[in-house]
Amino acid sequence: MYRFRISRFRVSNKRPAQRLDSGPLAGHARHYGRRGRVPLSRPFDQSPSFSLSDDRHEGGCGRLDAAIERNETILVYGDYDVDGTTAIVILKTAIELCGGTADFHVPHRIRDGYDMRDDVIERAAAAGVRLIVSVDMGIRAFAPAETARRLGVDLIVTDHHLPGPDGVPKALAVVNPNQAGCDYPCKALCGAGVAFKLAQGLIERRRAGDQSRLLMSFMKIVAIATIADSVPLGGENRVFTKLGLEALRTAVNPGLKALLEVAQLSGRPLTSSEVAFRVAPRINAAGRMDVARDVIELFSVKDAARARELATRLDQLNAERQEEERRIIQAIEARIEEDPALRDAFCMVIDGEGWHRGVIGITATRVVERYGRPALVISHDGEEAHGSGRSIRPFHLLNALESCPQLFTRFGGHSHAVGFSLPSNRVAELRAHLDEYARARLTLADFEPVLQYDAELPLDQITPQLFPLLQQLEPFGSRNPEPVFVASGVRLLAPARVMKEKHIKLKLTESRELGANGGRSSAWNVLGWRMAERWQQEQLLPGDTLDIAFTLEHNDHPDFGGLELSLRDFKRNQPNSAPEGHHNLAQGVSPG
Repeated sequence: MYRFRISRFRVSNKRPAQRLDSGPLAGHARHYGRRGRVPLSRPFDQSPSFSLSDDRHEGGCGRLDAAIERNETILVYGDYDVDGTTAIVILKTAIELCGGTADFHVPHRIRDGYDMRDDVIERAAAAGVRLIVSVDMGIRAFAPAETARRLGVDLIVTDHHLPGPDGVPKALAVVNPNQAGCDYPCKALCGAGVAFKLAQGLIERRRAGDQSRLLMSFMKIVAIATIADSVPLGGENRVFTKLGLEALRTAVNPGLKALLEVAQLSGRPLTSSEVAFRVAPRINAAGRMDVARDVIELFSVKDAARARELATRLDQLNAERQEEERRIIQAIEARIEEDPALRDAFCMVIDGEGWHRGVIGITATRVVERYGRPALVISHDGEEAHGSGRSIRPFHLLNALESCPQLFTRFGGHSHAVGFSLPSNRVAELRAHLDEYARARLTLADFEPVLQYDAELPLDQITPQLFPLLQQLEPFGSRNPEPVFVASGVRLLAPARVMKEKHIKLKLTESRELGANGGRSSAWNVLGWRMAERWQQEQLLPGDTLDIAFTLEHNDHPDFGGLELSLRDFKRNQPNSAPEGHHNLAQGVSPG
């Protein structure tokens, strides 16, 4: 089976390596300063919480205010993923807290597809709706905006996706920090973040007095969306995420409490990784596998029993999603093995009949992780095909799609993630065009993944004082990665234990008998997620030495908890085999 490997394991200019020769904490202040990261401890009222106070934002708030005064029903129209559904919850809740009446529409992924539709606006107008607010969508909805105008419906577009070359739709107001002429400093807000800024403006406009406590109550759900949408965790996003993670420990919303319970995360501090891999997939499962309306009901319901029922259903849908994902991945891997041209493509376009459209996006992510190349996964449904794409850092995927707009019936997205529809008979043309486009912009070196590390850290220098220091850099995520360390020549003490047929648990120690720096020299538990297959191929035995890349974790189990290592990469130790600053290691995969 074809396996993509990291051939170099190197340091970038942004994350310089340093050896901690003077003890486990020496030089940390200098090191963190060079990473450009500082602990985040400021309260909400001192955070970089800017107001979207230009005419577009004020026009949106003013129209919402007028609708509430006139007792108009406001329709909130959102996407079916975590970002879109939580954005609906945020704005709908804010409108109701301000005395208004809000309904919502979230499209069915299969029947309706992505973005706004004319028929939904027409039905809303027929029902007497005179104000629609889009969340996490609408920045390219030119035809629906024209339909709304023709029917006398005011449309407020709130979105964070990039506008197209034709600008923005002709709506009453467009709230998007990425549109031309907007000087809002935090350009990387997710859709729920933009919806929260509109909600913040409305609440401060409608409610007298200090609203900080009320606004803080939104942070939990804003944090979930911010993490789930993988936006950079800097600036305002970092504040949202930090405050939200802290508040999730004491969640009182029945739906949120039930969701954390089924994810086995209730009653304790959460990390961004736990939200990304255990909370967000369960929310996403509703829109991927069935009806995303369940998410809005989950966060709106007051009855604890109904909340548990909904959370359990999301958990079951997520299990179904995982099984469907495995089935599609197996089919894709077989196709790639059989087709050298597909395997060698600079942009992989893989299509199949009847693949679940709710799963092809996350499947594209898995393909990129495994093969290191941009990938589009397409599902045929008769004469129409629907696809989702993910990319690597050097390749702007939305620009690639914009180079051939005539092929699509609709498309949109970001530099590294896109969604689209096109006639089935044009998939081959798309495959050929994107491969040619990518070959003109990428080289084979761009497909060589590089796992960046922060410092060399022998195992005997890891002390209990180090982990709390690293925690001050949280929350981790896009543009604020978790610190990764390298230890060379560590010794395997016992055979690896395989867990659930895909993970491994190791016992490692320093190859020398005693810790040289007064630190711990006993065995360390090391968890390698999705590494069982690779470990078996390497055939490492007790007593062998290896080089590892790892992060520090803390296991909270009352009986066998404590510090442990999470394996990011490994190789058999070969002294003096790599030049300074480079380690020839193979691909490691983090939890997913």
